[in-house]
Amino acid sequence: MTWGTIEAPPGTVPPQPITVRAQLIPARHFFPEHAHRWNQMVYAISGVLTVAVEGRSFVISPEQAVWLPTGLRHRVGSLVGAEFRSLWIADEAGRDLPKIATVFSVTPLLRALIVEVTAIEAEEDSDGYAGRVTDLILDQLRRAQPLPGALPWPRGGSSLTALCEALYADPSDPRGPEAWSRELGMSERTLGRRFEAEVGMSLRSWRRRLRLFKAIELMGGGLDVTRTALELGYGSTSAFVYAFRTEMGRSPQAYMRGRGADRLE
Repeated sequence: MTWGTIEAPPGTVPPQPITVRAQLIPARHFFPEHAHRWNQMVYAISGVLTVAVEGRSFVISPEQAVWLPTGLRHRVGSLVGAEFRSLWIADEAGRDLPKIATVFSVTPLLRALIVEVTAIEAEEDSDGYAGRVTDLILDQLRRAQPLPGALPWPRGGSSLTALCEALYADPSDPRGPEAWSRELGMSERTLGRRFEAEVGMSLRSWRRRLRLFKAIELMGGGLDVTRTALELGYGSTSAFVYAFRTEMGRSPQAYMRGRGADRLE
């Protein structure tokens, strides 16, 4: 399936110091590659975003956001659709924030502040409340914890994109490298070499990270551990719990309890 383009709204003005844009991105739509004369924070309140920047591409969930410094060319879209939030931040306000593209964790407080600044965007700031919210957002961005990486994704137009989209839609798909190489009309060795070169890891490692990414998404949506394990194609709940604990350092139940506690703080 092809992707549709979304045109940026005309007449955009520089942020003073923050401008927020809220928009729904339909499934399989994207903003063509572009750059801004200011910093940008890319975030999805719900759904997932695909961000392409500096020769790499990756997917982020509502647990994550991407910081894009001034002038950096990038492309943003969504495979499954997303409720998109874009924070434009003036250079002066973001002077002590990263100078390179950075993926970072979004705390419950930062998420709440993004929701709030969106709600008051058009209001007159007669009592300075909007300024205080802005200051809190900037403080949260300075304290944000960078992540080693989100879910890497092939660049658009590659035959590997079809493979990754199919596995994202159905992580339980049992086809291995041999079957996928036949599907894509290349040797198994070529598939492995191309996947590692374009995505930055082996297909096996990528599928493991995809399952972790989807597990958090599914459990965050209310699915229990057993159902999540089945949805992801694990042979048993215990196999899923073991894999999750190996990657995250704690069980799925403990991870989700921790997220719940964060939201109450």
